[in-house]
Amino acid sequence: MAEADVQALSKEARLARMHELLAESHALLDWGIESMITGEGKSLAGIAVLYSGGNDSTCLAHIFRGRADVAIHANTTIGIEETRDFVRKTCRDWGLELREYYPPAGSTYRELVVDQGFPGPGHHWKMYQRLKERCLRQARAQIVSNPRRERVVFLAGRRRTESARRASVPEMSREGSVVWVSPLVNWTKTDLYTYRDWAGDVPRNRVSDLIHMSGECLCGAFAHKDELAEVEMFFPEVAAQIRELEVEVAAAGHPEKICRWGWGATEKLTPEEMKSGPLCSSCEYRQEVTASATD
Repeated sequence: MAEADVQALSKEARLARMHELLAESHALLDWGIESMITGEGKSLAGIAVLYSGGNDSTCLAHIFRGRADVAIHANTTIGIEETRDFVRKTCRDWGLELREYYPPAGSTYRELVVDQGFPGPGHHWKMYQRLKERCLRQARAQIVSNPRRERVVFLAGRRRTESARRASVPEMSREGSVVWVSPLVNWTKTDLYTYRDWAGDVPRNRVSDLIHMSGECLCGAFAHKDELAEVEMFFPEVAAQIRELEVEVAAAGHPEKICRWGWGATEKLTPEEMKSGPLCSSCEYRQEVTASATD
């Protein structure tokens, strides 16, 4: 159902729909385990909820806090620390084990940009691989001790109504010993608001409320035109760190264009350049908004 259609429902109808979606979300996890793990003669090594700290992923973690064995947070080394503190506190309050992973040595954001300059849209996939995917590999290796016999479920908050590119996101898929399940795939933003109101105890991340994204990754590859100014308005210390990095990148001798954070904001992108990873939904949405504004 489209966002506008859900918004047009009565309060009672929205609540009934939310309960149906809630049951569906748990059923998707059950089906993922049955069809891609136990049904194939493998053992379930664990269930991990991927938790960025954004308000949507907080709903996901809240829904599955009683079933997930662990929450995973990728510390991209370029983000707003308040979001990381929010993730840590929320998991602590819920009694949900949090495992925070960092990119390996040589792949921190500072090391990458000093070596190669700031990324534009065409380099977003590389940023995702270095800053997030390698963290997920560490998580998988820690949970799955025997890849031939065991599999782990990664719960991701991907939704089909988030962006045009998410419209066909699968409910579940498998990559080696990792089974990806997207329990919120059919939820709209209004459904998440309805869940929050109904649950009554889902905390909100102030960072997300202020800048409309979790802020756990500020790689700048998909930054919009005024994003750094927006960050600076609410989190001046973070913007100052980025400004210092710009000086350091320029001193490394890179071309002037790639010495500016977010330089690709006005670039016209090809579909391939807009490629992003499964944990970058806010990047996708903001980039699509920017692209629409420049058409």
